[in-house]
Amino acid sequence: MRKPLLAAIAAALILAGCDAMTPEERMVAGGLTGAAAGLLTASVLNADRNWTIIAALGGAAAGALVARNAETGQCAYSTGRGTYRVARCPA
Repeated sequence: MRKPLLAAIAAALILAGCDAMTPEERMVAGGLTGAAAGLLTASVLNADRNWTIIAALGGAAAGALVARNAETGQCAYSTGRGTYRVARCPA
């Protein structure tokens, strides 16, 4: 229980420094934070090595996308028909 708490605190400190970053640096930081979250999730769920790798890669991809979307200010909204529309995020 202590490792996830320490990782969450570290992630919060890293994200707090994102204000002065370039968009590329935000994407890298988002990818690294997402990968760390994937690794922590796999660890908590006692996943085997293959699932741990998949969780880390998925987390990295999601973290980079979130950072990129935060940069552009656009969000994806589900239409309810299996498709998405992209529009400005609410303030």
